[in-house]
Amino acid sequence: MTARIFKPAKNAMQSGRSKTKEWQLDYEPEQPRSVEPLMGWTSSGDMKQQITLRFHTKDEAVAYCERKGIAYQVIEPKESLHRQIAYADNFSFRRGEPWTH
Repeated sequence: MTARIFKPAKNAMQSGRSKTKEWQLDYEPEQPRSVEPLMGWTSSGDMKQQITLRFHTKDEAVAYCERKGIAYQVIEPKESLHRQIAYADNFSFRRGEPWTH
C-alpha cells in the first residue's frame, strides 16, 4: 500500500483557497474499480480509497507514514502565477490588441 502526500489544488468553482493550506494523505488504489453488471455502478473492494488524512505540515505527514511503516510519495505543490492587473488596463491606449465589443 502506497500513500500520496500532497497539497490539494484550489477548487475551480470558487475563488477561495480554504482547503489548500493543509497537506493531504491519500492511499493509492490497490485494486482497479469494476463496473457492476446489473446497475452499471462503479465499485471497488479497496476500502482504503475512502480514507483521507489531513496534516498541518508535510513533516507531520511524512512522520506519520514512517511511524506506521507506510510507503509514501511526496508531491510538491506548484506555485501559481499571480498577475496583478487592473480593470482599467482593458481600456488602455497602450494595449497590445484593440478593444472590441
